[in-house]
Amino acid sequence: MEKAEIYESTDVDLHRDEKTHDIYPDIPKNTSTSADTVVDTLSANNGPFSLNPDQLMKLIDPKSPETLESYGGVQGVLAALHADPTKGLSTANKPLAAVVSDITAHKDISPSSSVTIEEREQFFNRNVLPQRKPKTIFQLMWMALQEKILILLLIAAVVSVALGVYEDYGMKHEPEPRYNKDFTISDAEDPKISWVEGVAILVAVMIVVMVGSINDYQKEAQFRKLNAKKEDREVKALRNGETVLISIFDVVVGDILHLEPGDVISADGIFLGGHNLKCDESAMTGESDAVKKVTYEEYKKLEEAEAASHKTEVIHTNHEGIDVIAPQHHALHGADPFIISGSKVLEGVGIYVVTGVGPNSFHGKTMMSLRTEAEDTPLQVKLNGLAEQIAKLGSLAALLMLIILFIRYFITFKDGKPAAAAIVKSLVDIIIAAVTVIVVAVPEGLPLAVTLALAFATTRMLKDNNLVRVLAACETMGNATTVCSDKTGTLTQNRMTVVAGTLGINTRFIADAPEGEVNQRANIPINKHAVALSQLVRSIPSAITTLMHEAIAINSSAFESEDDKGKLSFIGSKTEVALLDFSKKIGGPDYRKLREAAPVAHLYPFSSERKSMATIVKMGPKKYRLHAKGASEIIMKRCDKVVQVSSAADQNIPLSEDDRNSEVKELELNGELQTQIHKTIISYASQSLRTIGIAYRDFESWPPAGVELNEDNEVPFAAVAESGMTLIGIVGIEDPLRDGVPEAVLACQRAGVFVRMVTGDNILTAKSIATQCGIYTQGGIIMEGPKFRALSEEEMDAVIPRLQVLARSSPEDKKTLVSRLKAMGEIVAVTGDGTNDGPALKMSDVGFSMGIAGTEVAKEASSIILMDDNFSSIVKAILWGRSVNDAVKKFLQFQLTVNITAVILTLVTAVQSSSQEPVMSAVQLLWVNLIMDTLAALALATDPPTPDLLDRQPEPRTAPLISFTMWKMIIGQSILQLVITFVLKYKGMDILNYYQLPDYLASRSDAASIIVPYVTFKEQELDTMVFNTFVFLQIFNEINCRRLDNRLNIFSGVLKNTYFMVIFVIMVVFQVIIVEFGGAAFKTEKLNGVQWVICVILGLLSLPVGVIIRLIPDGFFGVLKKWVDSSEPPHPSLPTFEGPAQNEIGRTNSFPASVSSRNNSLAGSGNGVYPNRDSLVWNPAITKVRSDLSVFKSIRGGRLSTDSDRSEHSIIHAGAMVPTLVASSVGTPGNSSSQVDVSNSSPRSSIGSRRGTTQPSEQPVNTQVAKMTTPNTA
Repeated sequence: MEKAEIYESTDVDLHRDEKTHDIYPDIPKNTSTSADTVVDTLSANNGPFSLNPDQLMKLIDPKSPETLESYGGVQGVLAALHADPTKGLSTANKPLAAVVSDITAHKDISPSSSVTIEEREQFFNRNVLPQRKPKTIFQLMWMALQEKILILLLIAAVVSVALGVYEDYGMKHEPEPRYNKDFTISDAEDPKISWVEGVAILVAVMIVVMVGSINDYQKEAQFRKLNAKKEDREVKALRNGETVLISIFDVVVGDILHLEPGDVISADGIFLGGHNLKCDESAMTGESDAVKKVTYEEYKKLEEAEAASHKTEVIHTNHEGIDVIAPQHHALHGADPFIISGSKVLEGVGIYVVTGVGPNSFHGKTMMSLRTEAEDTPLQVKLNGLAEQIAKLGSLAALLMLIILFIRYFITFKDGKPAAAAIVKSLVDIIIAAVTVIVVAVPEGLPLAVTLALAFATTRMLKDNNLVRVLAACETMGNATTVCSDKTGTLTQNRMTVVAGTLGINTRFIADAPEGEVNQRANIPINKHAVALSQLVRSIPSAITTLMHEAIAINSSAFESEDDKGKLSFIGSKTEVALLDFSKKIGGPDYRKLREAAPVAHLYPFSSERKSMATIVKMGPKKYRLHAKGASEIIMKRCDKVVQVSSAADQNIPLSEDDRNSEVKELELNGELQTQIHKTIISYASQSLRTIGIAYRDFESWPPAGVELNEDNEVPFAAVAESGMTLIGIVGIEDPLRDGVPEAVLACQRAGVFVRMVTGDNILTAKSIATQCGIYTQGGIIMEGPKFRALSEEEMDAVIPRLQVLARSSPEDKKTLVSRLKAMGEIVAVTGDGTNDGPALKMSDVGFSMGIAGTEVAKEASSIILMDDNFSSIVKAILWGRSVNDAVKKFLQFQLTVNITAVILTLVTAVQSSSQEPVMSAVQLLWVNLIMDTLAALALATDPPTPDLLDRQPEPRTAPLISFTMWKMIIGQSILQLVITFVLKYKGMDILNYYQLPDYLASRSDAASIIVPYVTFKEQELDTMVFNTFVFLQIFNEINCRRLDNRLNIFSGVLKNTYFMVIFVIMVVFQVIIVEFGGAAFKTEKLNGVQWVICVILGLLSLPVGVIIRLIPDGFFGVLKKWVDSSEPPHPSLPTFEGPAQNEIGRTNSFPASVSSRNNSLAGSGNGVYPNRDSLVWNPAITKVRSDLSVFKSIRGGRLSTDSDRSEHSIIHAGAMVPTLVASSVGTPGNSSSQVDVSNSSPRSSIGSRRGTTQPSEQPVNTQVAKMTTPNTA
């Protein structure tokens, strides 16, 4: 069976109506006990409860059977908590029924106590950890103001304000002539505005800090919502006598919870009963061995059986790190009755009563003491170095400017030394200018861009059914090169239905066709004499019908419950749901009655190793029956008999009354009969049906006579269920392919992502489904897990590039495959849903767990949870991953352009100016800084993904931070902006003829006296035009930076990004306001219409020049490109596939990176063929500065693919392939034992380069492949 499905079959219905005690005899009944002993030890001051949270915590931390005994054992705790182990808690706000009659008769625990769920939450706490108090906007602003550069700027601004006030009001000035707008002499006094610039700087800094803080606050709010969703999950609880699913946040003390393999335990408690329950408590206690759970009664019996001399005292460290002495009983083999939150259920099933939740649980206390800040993602690490380098370069430029201006200032005094206040004011102005350059140069917008991109992406990904648990996975998934996917529920709908089957040897049945439709399955040869499902009961003996119903109902954990609409449906494993629906459809008795009539003696939950499960029930005196189900071929091998069905039934003839009432007869399962059953399995599997075998075996006693018990004092599975069984039949279960999966697989292949199916299903079923969804393609290989794991590493490395389907695989096979893929340099994504999938999910670069079918262990080990279990959601994750990387690079491309031009423009104009003032004032530069940091980050980091992101190959780990295409645009735009601003600054007066008085002024009598003020005024206007033009160059270049490639349509999808459109308008509007009304604060002059047109047109030049830059071939600067972009190109990852995509331009018949290597030999272990993954750093050029991250702790970055050519060589040769291909019996008709399968193909080259050129494989390999392409008719 598919392991994803079988895992769910461990959902044992621990509460089978009123018979919980019959199934788990260890669960306490409503029997009397000594109330006085209990109450004497409990506090009577705990409201409706006799135990408080601190007292309950003493049971668990450390584990203390002695404390449990002092509380009256399990009975005393149940009574104190008003918990009923057979009915669970009542959700009605009314008095609870008596739990333990004698105890509840006591005055302290009276039956009249009204205990609601709300009261339990109030007294014992909710099952959530207290949230860290979110930082307020003012706290975030205060944190932002701790930046040393801003502190320096603020100090300089304050000094500037003080000196300005002193200069205006404390110093005497010689009156200077003032002019009106018509350049007539004004009688007004000089305005006292020397302090305005300092105040403007203070206001600008506060605006920058406030806007950034608001963004941070919103970003943190988004992540808080995401974290709450990430931590939520459902558990099975007993409420009002029914098994229901509730959120872990709704679990309260006193709840009765179910435990199943794969569960991550959500609350502390005491074990009440179950079968072979073992937990992994290593994360909580440090003990690596699985801990067996026993009831308190069992624990006492084991303890009493041991002599006192076997007891020792050991040091135990509790959650607070305090060593305490606790007794340990060696004879118990570590068994105990305590359930610890945070531990994982490895095997078995059971129920327990909750005694501690939230901060009062062991896990909660531990997590509260270990709360740490999140680690940087690879994107953050990658940009840390670049940000540090940019900051250093900007600081160097500012220091250079500071030194030059200081020297110039002191050596160019004219007409004597100025007043001290004037000197200080001038020096402060120089310092402000230098510090402002640093503020502009330092890319503090980088962390904002990345956090915004991640916050935006993860929030939107949740709408696309991707719940991101690890932020790094979001960016990593964009460059995944291979996906190893499960089949059931991921590629298929996980809506299973029994559509065909065979009872005994030849009694076949098929599902009825919908009314008015032809039953296509009836045309299949094997179904020639198949009976319709509606007629099945009349065609077979009633004893076999009863046996089949019992086998389905008893050996199952699914249960019936009402859905939200009040409709009854089965809940549990989809396979078991299908079987129970089948039983109900053919008129089977109520599954509850069958379960009640057969008390469970023992249970063997499903495990991936045995691919089956079994339940032993007591049928009567001296009669026990084992019911088993599992993978059909495996169940068949364990049977030596098969039920005999009347020959009349085989021919679809109704049975006589005598035949129908006959007893079950059995036949010896000889070789001929095995072959027939084998052909039946092959036929069903070739129809894409999952085949399940059902069998039974009878015993006179339990444990059976002569069977040696294992160390847990239980009957080993192998001793009773791996031989000697009788086969009832084989059922074929249909699980239709999900809508859109073939298209999603094709999209992955187009994006350079190699898709593999890793399933526990039969090889023929796997092949059929893989072919339907496009995973199994021409030239691909199918293998079975046992064969794969038997290969050596070099043989695996030879096979894996063409391995498309791994059938009958175990979680260990999946882990091995992931390990080899990573050793080959692949970036691997893996899907998993079972407990044993945890190691593979952890090992992968991105682990996807199933939100519906996945166990809690799988979810905890994963990076992303697929909320709908749908493969198509993986494609969306690839899209969002690439979108995040691109968003950061778009912003980086924009910001570096602004950095280069702003720093150079400020430095040159300040040094050249006679007044030592840059063309843009400090306040203007702060506005530019706000544009390029906060606003641009919000605009460029929120572009939604577009389908064309899948039209390129994944980027290698060694891709440079900034690609050559980006450098080309950065340098080209920087040159354009510097040329425009320098020409406008230094030649603008001549070009615009501003040295000449206009006619209306030249005709005046005082024309000669107003030339100087007129020219001065025009120079101020020109500086405003330079500032205005510079800003519009950035505004239009922001549109230009929306594309990172050489495509010319920069407006593609712009209307879909509301943020971009709104911010674009905001920047234009505020720029107009600043220029027209900024005045003294921004040092601007109002511009007329002509001047505005000039500024906007010059800014618009950014767009056509961007087109010209994109038209320049990247290869034109081959030497420069090789120096800038020295990494190898992405490895091709596409298999050759059939269908329309073969005609796509640029399609290559290529395989993953693992195929290509400079070394053509597979000598040794194979480790020398591929680079060591640990040595593949994200960007070697900035590795040396990664440890120097004091200024930027949250800066991230992206990668852009390169397009350089690289030759590739085959590493597959005959010597490596022989062990894989020999003795496989591939594709022969009727042979289902094939371990390897290669789809039919003409001789073809197996490896291609990115340009579509191919290199033929070595001839011996082609010879072997030719031998493997026998047509498979199964």
